[in-house]
Amino acid sequence: MVVGLLLFLDGPRLMMAEPTRAAVDAFNSYCRNVEARLAEQHRLDAEFVAMNGDEERRLLAGEVVIEKLPGIGDLGGAMVHDWRGTAFAPGATASDFERLMRDFESYPQHFSPQVMEAKTIARDGGHLQVWMRVRQRHVITVVMDSRYDITYGQMDARHGYSLSRSTEMDEIEGAGTLKERRLRGDEEHGFLWRLNTYWSFEERDGGLYLQVEAVSLTRSVPRGLGWVIGPYVESVPRESLEFTLRSAVNALRR
Repeated sequence: MVVGLLLFLDGPRLMMAEPTRAAVDAFNSYCRNVEARLAEQHRLDAEFVAMNGDEERRLLAGEVVIEKLPGIGDLGGAMVHDWRGTAFAPGATASDFERLMRDFESYPQHFSPQVMEAKTIARDGGHLQVWMRVRQRHVITVVMDSRYDITYGQMDARHGYSLSRSTEMDEIEGAGTLKERRLRGDEEHGFLWRLNTYWSFEERDGGLYLQVEAVSLTRSVPRGLGWVIGPYVESVPRESLEFTLRSAVNALRR
């Protein structure tokens, strides 16, 4: 499942429209470290889904826990953001969730209004290539068309995971109108250049623990506008992760 995470910044087109090679390399290196950490985490049943005792109690009470992880600050006009969200779906099973994750054509039903369209382009066992159109509204509206390379894995019948890596991300102007078009690289705002999402799920305690970590590459906050845009950078990914997790829990209940 892909999170509709758009870190859009309200303001004029400042800085670069496309990330530098160094920024992309830094993002890829950061993601390799995340994937290595998760691979080690998945080898241990007791830590398959990262949480402490207090968080577990909150999850069982119906809360969604959202955390901001370190990420990378300024990369010469770009930033790496890392957020993690966790929820508990009572009565759900690992097989229920894997079916939901793989059924991309149903995403507009379960994750509307963020997910507008979704489809599977290619499928080879646990490896899929998918396309999605995602919309984020937060003062302004941003529509992105994205392609993802996704791999699913299963440790056993109760533990599973997925790795989703973006391969294309395009900002769409006039989506759904006769003037719809994909913006050129020199026209884009840098709302979202890369997005990798990592799901871990564990069946126990009469339900399913769901955890997603979203790592994104966006442009930096323009100098002098941090006091205005800073709250955006904090609130949009938090709200998006919570929406995605609550929507997944509701879909599993249905």
